[in-house]
Amino acid sequence: MNYIKYLLISLLFFPAITTLAQRDFISAADRDFEDQKYAIAIDKYKKAYSKTNDRDEKNRIRFQMAESYRLMNNTKRAEIYYKGLYRTKYYKKEPVVLLHYANMLKSNEKYDEAIPYFDEYIKLRADDPRGPDGLKSCMLQKEWFENPTNHQITNVKTINSREDDFAPAFMSDNFNALLFTSNREGSTGKDADEWTGKNFTDLYQTRQDRKGSWSVPDLLDTEEKINTETNEGIAQMNSSFTTLYFTRCGNEKNAQSGCHIYKSKKTGRNFSDAEIVPLGGDSTSAIGHPTLSEDEKTIIFAADFEGGYGGKDLWYATRKSTADDFGMPKNMGPAINTVQDELFPFLRNDTVLYFSSNGHIGMGLLDIFKTTFSNDSWGVPQNLKYPVNTNADDYAIIFNPNSEEEGFFTSSRKMNGLERNKGGDDIYYFIIPPLEFTLSGVVKDDRSLQYLEGAEVRMVGSDGSSIVTTTNSIGRYEFSKEQFLPKTTYELAISKDNYFSSTGSETTVGVEKSRDFVLDFTLKPIPKKPIVLPEILYDLAKWDLKPQYQDSLQGLIKTLDDNPRMVVELASHTDARDTDERNDILSQRRAQSVVDYLILRGIDPDRLVAKGYGERAPRELLKDYYLNGIAVLDSGNVLTEEFINKLKDTEQKEFAHQLNRRTEFSVLRNDFVPKERLDTVVVPVARKINIVINPELEESYANLIKDADGRFGVRCEVNGYPINVYIDKSLREPAICLADALSLLREGAIGKDDFAGDPLEILADASIQDKAYFLIEEIKIEKNYITMIEVMVNHKLERGFYLDEATFSQIGNYKIDEENNKMIFEQ
Repeated sequence: MNYIKYLLISLLFFPAITTLAQRDFISAADRDFEDQKYAIAIDKYKKAYSKTNDRDEKNRIRFQMAESYRLMNNTKRAEIYYKGLYRTKYYKKEPVVLLHYANMLKSNEKYDEAIPYFDEYIKLRADDPRGPDGLKSCMLQKEWFENPTNHQITNVKTINSREDDFAPAFMSDNFNALLFTSNREGSTGKDADEWTGKNFTDLYQTRQDRKGSWSVPDLLDTEEKINTETNEGIAQMNSSFTTLYFTRCGNEKNAQSGCHIYKSKKTGRNFSDAEIVPLGGDSTSAIGHPTLSEDEKTIIFAADFEGGYGGKDLWYATRKSTADDFGMPKNMGPAINTVQDELFPFLRNDTVLYFSSNGHIGMGLLDIFKTTFSNDSWGVPQNLKYPVNTNADDYAIIFNPNSEEEGFFTSSRKMNGLERNKGGDDIYYFIIPPLEFTLSGVVKDDRSLQYLEGAEVRMVGSDGSSIVTTTNSIGRYEFSKEQFLPKTTYELAISKDNYFSSTGSETTVGVEKSRDFVLDFTLKPIPKKPIVLPEILYDLAKWDLKPQYQDSLQGLIKTLDDNPRMVVELASHTDARDTDERNDILSQRRAQSVVDYLILRGIDPDRLVAKGYGERAPRELLKDYYLNGIAVLDSGNVLTEEFINKLKDTEQKEFAHQLNRRTEFSVLRNDFVPKERLDTVVVPVARKINIVINPELEESYANLIKDADGRFGVRCEVNGYPINVYIDKSLREPAICLADALSLLREGAIGKDDFAGDPLEILADASIQDKAYFLIEEIKIEKNYITMIEVMVNHKLERGFYLDEATFSQIGNYKIDEENNKMIFEQ
């Protein structure tokens, strides 16, 4: 890092005065070090090191060389020298060796290696906040790297050169022109800066065309009103772009000189002679890096005034009008300033201040921070984190007022993603793209895990939006970035004919990074058989709904709320005791008690039908039931009066009677048109008793059929779903083709829980694995049936569902009547 750039970046503007050559290399090197001619000092220290035999002096020289490399930002060389000093235990004399060595390791991204040296320094200098801060910064590196901000950063190659290009500023009200500082070839003055051997820094300008390309930079001024044979840079225009404020550092021979802020009036493309902005101090003071308020009555700048907190602090001064001089500068206080350097302020909208610091907890060298003015004070500075900040110098950020999060900054980073920087320090463009979100997902059948086409997906946003889409052939729905917006909460409702609706929600409130949300749904098919409501049991000859069972209806209430077009039948049943007429009346009253409760909970009465079936529909058990820990009733049992009378004791009989006393619901239709919700409660009224006598199931016939290979079969019902089944005497076990198995899945005859193994694996990709086994609860032909049949899915079968002879014979004795085209079962 060359000295002039370091002078402007770090404001180390100590007096510069040319000295005579010294025979004593050590004394000459020390004077050059004090004058901050670090490159020259290093050469003299090397010569002095070879000429001295004093061990302590050798260590002191190595320390001075390490300091010179550190102050030149040559962190790799500095690390080597500090490491050597650590090995010789020089840190016992100069504990700061530990701190600087740790910082160099950190700057070279060796965070884990730096930690123990910070720990050692803290033990020796517990009162120095730089130790704990450095340790904490190492701990934060991994988190910041793993969780980068949304900034997209690009090296502006057309602006940057092989030298140092830094500190950009806007110079027109359409924000398509920049001025910046550079020491590239072509800068003003024929001589080289004697401190660096390179060109002096000047202010340059560049413009952006309509295609977004930047022009080749040229000097802002060639008449030496702004750019002179000394160093100029780090500038800002006022808000009307009529006055330029910039930093100029003197370089007079045989005289002490410092840095000051100057201003120049701009008329058209021309500038007036620059004049100094009085801000206190004297000719050797270090004052620079101006930024101004919108009204140009407040200036914030960096300086090394006495009364600061350490290195270079940020100060501010005010005035009553732009015609007046600024008043006495005031320090911006310990919330902003530290024992090290705070530089490059940029005031945004008069309330947000950006600046660079190597004193606050950061990632390496200079980091960019942000603080907000509120309640008459500046808040705690916040690190902008990675990728704005890196282990290198990151500084001089500016924002385009026409964009929320867009602008430029400077960095000495060696890499930008996979792209190397062009020279020394470069200018980078940054933008935080607008947050963009999408929402997508798939809708599946809950029983079969197959994709559902044509399901309606309705999304209602907290912003009042309402959008409806439908799923495609693979069950997928999607809402685009134009529909699924930031800072919004959405409620989703999924519906399809013959399925219970489902709901879900998603929010983008508080989400700070663009994201593609995924929200999948499963819809439960509406069963063809009635659904027994849980725990709705009644005392003998009673119909009132017990309070402890009202909670059992919450699931039904939610189902009805989620499915506002659904009309259901509430069917109640009694046990077989008492007369048919009394049981019919009792069951109707029980059904009505449930309906009345649902009406009180806000369900429209027109969606509820109460029916009493008396004792005429004994319960068919769908699972095993236990009494006192012992299985007493098996799945498949029908609790007829005859069956109950055969149970072994009174306790089991009473248990079976209680199971018969139940309330069920079934879906009648899905075409109800919801009415406007009333605030008042509808009071149930007495209804006419509606008794259903002898409910019957539809009959089926066993007509004989043949497959393409001449195998006989009949029409059957698999768990209520009609399908052809054939007899194959060559089989050892039942088998079914993939197409027929998928039909059973889609129609709800079988579900995911009927398969042996992991259903997510077996039913993946909207298919069924070859040789997968599933269980059929019932195969029914006419009045004959068999239960619990295990069937294998065979992908080699092109078509059909086949039973082996042994399994088919379990249905009953049969004979084939080809003449009458029937299969006859002997009763």
